[in-house]
Amino acid sequence: MRFGVGLFYRAPFAYALPTRCSRASSILCLSSRSVVSVSNPSYLDHVSFIRDVATINPPERLNCLINILQARGESIVSPGAKEGLIPLVIPLSKNSSGALTSLLRWPTSPTGMEAPVVEVKSHGVLFLAKSVDQYICRLLAEEDAKGLHRNNEKLWEVADSVGKELYRKGGFLESGIADLDVYLLKKVGVFPDVLERKIACYLEKGDYVSALVTGEFYTRNHFLGFGRPFVFNAEILLKVGRKSEAKDAARGALKSPWWTLGCRYQEVAAIAGWDDEQIEYIKEKISEEGRKEDLKKGKLPEQVALDEAAFLLDLASIDGSWDAVVDRVAECYIVAGLPDVAKFVKCKG
Repeated sequence: MRFGVGLFYRAPFAYALPTRCSRASSILCLSSRSVVSVSNPSYLDHVSFIRDVATINPPERLNCLINILQARGESIVSPGAKEGLIPLVIPLSKNSSGALTSLLRWPTSPTGMEAPVVEVKSHGVLFLAKSVDQYICRLLAEEDAKGLHRNNEKLWEVADSVGKELYRKGGFLESGIADLDVYLLKKVGVFPDVLERKIACYLEKGDYVSALVTGEFYTRNHFLGFGRPFVFNAEILLKVGRKSEAKDAARGALKSPWWTLGCRYQEVAAIAGWDDEQIEYIKEKISEEGRKEDLKKGKLPEQVALDEAAFLLDLASIDGSWDAVVDRVAECYIVAGLPDVAKFVKCKG
């Protein structure tokens, strides 16, 4: 927690120091990773990259998702094509507008969100789904909602039995729910863009109470580690004239990693009523003097290094200068006892 001149910063829990393990236990973890079968050899690149470079379990239905994305007209992207991107992502595909669908590899992941699906932006990422399975289910439901004459049959073909385990064609119509967003919330899961559309509709109708209630619901730990819900809630409060509460909400949002805000840092800082105070504070924290001060206060060297990595990523999100901090971020992860994460963030190609 930061004190003084009305400012504060708390490193998010996703950067908390992990439990250290011996080399022997690390080898055991590697040997027990699940094996994912893929029908097309080109997808082996993603599976091996996730398993051997990102050092996490490849999602069981990753091949199905990649097939669906390709059937939607997206181009498959090399998992190591991370130049100019936040170094914590694993690229999957790119659509015609240039939007990049990826998996997020947390340094230390929140429970139940080991590899969320995200869209990569210059300032960070936008949350798409908690898992590959949830995203497959959503994509199939959206395709089903288009109706018989507008369905992409190729998509259903490539989804095959694996995708159908998650969603059965015709399920949307049989549910009796007319609104796709309502169906997604009730049957598939909670998604930021769906909630934001719902809130926008309430505001348009002048139903401020429902907008505020839904905005509060949005912030209730549905998207652990992401600041976007708190940013949007601040925007709602500002729109309904609650400026003081909006300022507090925006300042709360900036306790999350800045690359999870869903917009540029400057937009949130403006609501929070801050100029460059937080930026200068972070620069102080990652200076030699700042590190020495933290160590004098009794903070473990590993935690100091982990905090520095988080701060560096925050700063890089301001102008998208990811490549400029990669090497130092990797060094920090090594000091923090996360050599696998260090290898992952440095890997490009």
